[in-house]
Amino acid sequence: MIIVSVLYPNGPKARFDIDYYTRKHMPMVQERLGTPLRRVVVEQGIAGGAPGAPPPFLAAAHLYFDSLEAFQGAFGPHAGEIMADIPNYTSAQPVIQIGEVRV
Repeated sequence: MIIVSVLYPNGPKARFDIDYYTRKHMPMVQERLGTPLRRVVVEQGIAGGAPGAPPPFLAAAHLYFDSLEAFQGAFGPHAGEIMADIPNYTSAQPVIQIGEVRV
């Protein structure tokens, strides 16, 4: 199983509309990616590691697929539409990491 993590870095002028993200963007992503998408977790950053520190990321989404090929096959045809929606909910440039779930 693989995990696609989409991380939205925090910054002095960064904005992130969690309501739009959870109510509009992510349902659209789930619909477009269909059954190859096995699970989705969305988190909103609330703090950094040190007491009182701001979160390093405003939000993150973690999408689970059976394989890299399953992700690429599901995402590819809809990449343009999904990416075009980003300015509707954030000013942050997303950081994407694809990993293999080990535990």
